[in-house]
Amino acid sequence: MLFLRLTVRRLRSVGLFVFVLLAIEFLDELVFGAREVALPLIRDEFKLSYEQIGLLLTLPPVLADLLFEPIVGILGDQGFRRRLLLGGGVLFGISLILMAASQSYLMLMIATILINPASGSFVNLAQAALMDHAPTRHEQNMARWTLAGSLGAVVGTLSIGVFVNMGWGWREVFLAAAIGTFWVLWIARRFPFDPSVEDEDESDETETFWQGLRGALGALRRGVVVRWLVLLEASDLMLDGLHAYLALYFVDVVGVTALEAGVAVSVWMGFGLIGDVLLIPLLERVNGVRYLRWSAAMEFVLYTLFLIVPGVWFKIALLIPIGILNAGWYAILQANLYTSLPGQSGRVMTISNYFGVLANFLPLIIGVIAERVGLAQAMIFPLIGCLALWFGLPRRLPDHQG
Repeated sequence: MLFLRLTVRRLRSVGLFVFVLLAIEFLDELVFGAREVALPLIRDEFKLSYEQIGLLLTLPPVLADLLFEPIVGILGDQGFRRRLLLGGGVLFGISLILMAASQSYLMLMIATILINPASGSFVNLAQAALMDHAPTRHEQNMARWTLAGSLGAVVGTLSIGVFVNMGWGWREVFLAAAIGTFWVLWIARRFPFDPSVEDEDESDETETFWQGLRGALGALRRGVVVRWLVLLEASDLMLDGLHAYLALYFVDVVGVTALEAGVAVSVWMGFGLIGDVLLIPLLERVNGVRYLRWSAAMEFVLYTLFLIVPGVWFKIALLIPIGILNAGWYAILQANLYTSLPGQSGRVMTISNYFGVLANFLPLIIGVIAERVGLAQAMIFPLIGCLALWFGLPRRLPDHQG
């Protein structure tokens, strides 16, 4: 009887642990989903150009990728994961409060610069913990992770419209997210996140850190690792790249209001959420990489139609299958990256950030092009991601990577 009670208690603890990890991803995507939809409102309030918006979306992640997150990834494999994760969560909540209190473009930039490394420590280490929790089910757990993020992005997208209709604004959304962050941290403090911590003297930790850094950089010499990294960054053009400018596209090119643009983004995100729900049982039956290649081909056709067809309702209708077919892009690629470096989840975080520095300049590049020749022309970039997946995905994988 005592053994049964301990087993039940253990199962409940594991369930709560996974819930906390998924809640962290939910909050992160809620914040960034709300920000993208609020961009037209933020742009009008601070009178920003496309170049300033591009800089706001580019500079903070570049600084985080170069100066902070790679170090966090290495230390996360050396017994510091819990402290880094919880500390990142505290900074994440504080940054949200600063963002909500911003009264100028400079203040908003500073808050965004702070929230990026905070998100890297808080969210990426939570993802690493989820991958280490079940090393043989990377694709399935990444699908659950993506579903939690999609749900958060949908809630964040809808919350802007709800709060504006209630007479509030985008600032109150970030304040509410800060409250949710501290609530999750209160629950998360009970978990070790890295139970295999061993006491080591300071010199050993320093030597181990540099060994870990060299090992992470050495992984970039492996072709299979580089393949998944390149495809991840390319696919993001149709994910976060499209998300960043979709609301602005509907306002400035299609000619609708900011609230109507929010509806369009909500449709895209909402059907993306449906796709993520369907993806979980799908990956139990089909090869994830094969599904990914054909979905990229269909996305290329649908997104091309989206750009050329006239009329707001035709465009919104096309966002439905585009959102559904986005499902699995990040989850499958990231899962295969973890599988290519088994037991080295922190190194995955490190090399992803180093490798993604150049890709982080894409929002700025899109903003500069939009400022020079127009946003309609700049929106062709996501098509590059479709082509990269079609031509870059391996034709055949071992069973454990399928």
